[in-house]
Amino acid sequence: MKKFIEEFKEFAIKGNMIDMAVGIIIGGTFSTIVKSLVDNIFMPLISLLTGKVDFSNMFIALDGNKYATLADAEEVGAALIKYGQFITDIINFILLLLIVFIFVKQVNMFRAAQEAKKPKEEEEITEKECPYCFTKISVKAKRCPCCTSELPEE
Repeated sequence: MKKFIEEFKEFAIKGNMIDMAVGIIIGGTFSTIVKSLVDNIFMPLISLLTGKVDFSNMFIALDGNKYATLADAEEVGAALIKYGQFITDIINFILLLLIVFIFVKQVNMFRAAQEAKKPKEEEEITEKECPYCFTKISVKAKRCPCCTSELPEE
């Protein structure tokens, strides 16, 4: 149990908890923005394309009565299947996925561009070639282990 508590402290101190909390907060806000985008921009356009169908008013009253609007049915307290809201939620989800995909793709492109700009670190040279027998040898060698020639100082 003590090890578990120590691991949890290390996890929390490293910033993972804070990063996760920030991600959840931004995700919730992002979801609100996408919902607004769908409700206020895309749904009216889709409604226009489908002959002014109002998805928010699509429902089935389970009590068998007919109601003019969703508000009328809710006012009476009828049990409802709001399939129009379900369609709207599916469109919200698909658009959210599309926007997140585009966002992640752009971030990855930005990161790749930043990595390309960084100067590449030169690899540490650990081997050299003997000028007499052309065998690969350690840079620290003073004599070639293959041909036993004395190597010139560099």
